[in-house]
Amino acid sequence: MTEATLTPDPTTEILNGYKAAVYAKDVDAFVALYDADVRVFDMWGTWSYDGLDAWRAMAAGWFGSLGDERVVVEFAEVESVVGVDLVVAQAFVTYAAIDADGTQLRALTNRMTMTLRQRGGAWKIVHEHSSSPLDFSTAKPMFTRA
Repeated sequence: MTEATLTPDPTTEILNGYKAAVYAKDVDAFVALYDADVRVFDMWGTWSYDGLDAWRAMAAGWFGSLGDERVVVEFAEVESVVGVDLVVAQAFVTYAAIDADGTQLRALTNRMTMTLRQRGGAWKIVHEHSSSPLDFSTAKPMFTRA
């Protein structure tokens, strides 16, 4: 893919929508960011999610499991390559669970890559991959950056 700046970079808008939807626990707003044929390689328990229905079920389960907690999402070191109708973006993403008073309960950081495609004038996530390096001595993910 050649780097181009032929269209404005939609990455910021997509990431802001992601943050807002997760914080609001809004399943509809969250899945609206994704293409109907999305494929997601996620870190939690399922090898991959193929299609919007599978991803919607994941989001409904995640948001429903939070009870009164909220999740604050922060993206760092966002980089993107923008083409005519395709964007590849990568970032570090931190998920911080907070209670009703805003006190942080726990947090984890992982790596995320997204591919966005413009279809019918709207940018949608067509592929997402989250990962974390493993500690070779324990074979457990490392959720904090060094």
